[in-house]
Amino acid sequence: MKKFLAILTLTLSTLSFADAPKVGTEFDAVAQPISTDNPAKIEVMEIFWYGCPHCYHMEEPLNAWVKKLPSDVYFKRMPGLPNPSWAPMAKAFYAMETLGVGEKLHTKLFEAIHKQKTLNPTDEKAAIDWVTLQSGFDRLKVEQAFKSFTMNTDLNRAAQIFRASGATGVPTLVIDGKYITSATQAGGNEQALKVADYVIDNVRKDKAAKK
Repeated sequence: MKKFLAILTLTLSTLSFADAPKVGTEFDAVAQPISTDNPAKIEVMEIFWYGCPHCYHMEEPLNAWVKKLPSDVYFKRMPGLPNPSWAPMAKAFYAMETLGVGEKLHTKLFEAIHKQKTLNPTDEKAAIDWVTLQSGFDRLKVEQAFKSFTMNTDLNRAAQIFRASGATGVPTLVIDGKYITSATQAGGNEQALKVADYVIDNVRKDKAAKK
């Protein structure tokens, strides 16, 4: 890892950017490399938790940023799972994806917790009730989605990625499975997105150099 960081620092030091983000400050290398879904493109993954107010406030600037991503970059979400109390919301995320209502209910779930304050993010039963009401599906179908065959695999993967990223909180952005930044590191939500742009640009140059 020290060799990796040394090479990264050398690469960035050769670029002429005013007030360029610094490795080890505004962004860092992940604790362990994370495989991406499409190595031909640059992946940006947000690790988040529905119960996190910082993640809620990140939604608006992040969604606007995602809409402007170039064609060689794609975005995905990953529920954070550093401890069992976050599991109900991770299950809600995967259950909504299974039911095909993830995009429809994603923002609404944030709002139910942080705006309406009608949902406890650590209460799985309440999460099932909420998804049932909002999705219009039969409760049994929703319960089955929360207990699907792949759910344990998904939760284990979420926990593994959180550890591998080296994240200490959420929201955290993981760029191309190699680098992380966050509002805490960068100094704010908008700053984190600017740092992500900077890292994406350098990852793009690195990929082009290897062709």
